[in-house]
Amino acid sequence: MKKEEKIIVLFDGVCNFCNATVNFILLRNRKDRFRFAALQSDIGKKLLKEYHLPADNNSIVVISNGKVYRQSAAILIITRNLSGAWSLLYVFVIIPPFIRNGLYRWFARNRYKWFGKTELCMIPDENVRNKFLV
Repeated sequence: MKKEEKIIVLFDGVCNFCNATVNFILLRNRKDRFRFAALQSDIGKKLLKEYHLPADNNSIVVISNGKVYRQSAAILIITRNLSGAWSLLYVFVIIPPFIRNGLYRWFARNRYKWFGKTELCMIPDENVRNKFLV
């Protein structure tokens, strides 16, 4: 049986909402599918370069089975792989990407204003440190 590849989530490490989202995913990562790295970290920058994404990328990025997903597609890949009923949110894939991504970009533009940001990337506690790429 083939071992399932891990899903890498690159997130904005100084965004309070993004950090809360990572914590949300960690609580619903019962199948141990997800690994994380801040976009600002060395590994985050390396992966952006490796997958030919702009260094100033400020969108969530998901790398799954060698494919890169950004914006709403990244969110949908995450929801599809969460434990419990959260995976049902994948049904929103039927909404055309130009609408989903428009909503995503609107939210992303306002996330610092609504949720704030920190000066430093989050530091995971010892219980989940192995879920973060370094």
